[in-house]
Amino acid sequence: MVISYDNLWKLLIDKKMNKTDLKDQAGITYNIIARLGKGESVSMESMYKICKCLQCNIGDIMEFKFD
Repeated sequence: MVISYDNLWKLLIDKKMNKTDLKDQAGITYNIIARLGKGESVSMESMYKICKCLQCNIGDIMEFKFD
């Protein structure tokens, strides 16, 4: 199983935001952004902050891909 955050990156483009904007507005760290970029898991608290910032649901920014 792989976690994909491709939808997050697409949503950022649609909202004309970059990763630094997301970090600042969502109140998350560069470490979280790096983990997202590598497709690694992050805490639900971080996902909540991102969803709240982007006004979306968790399914809008991530998905599980099964082999």
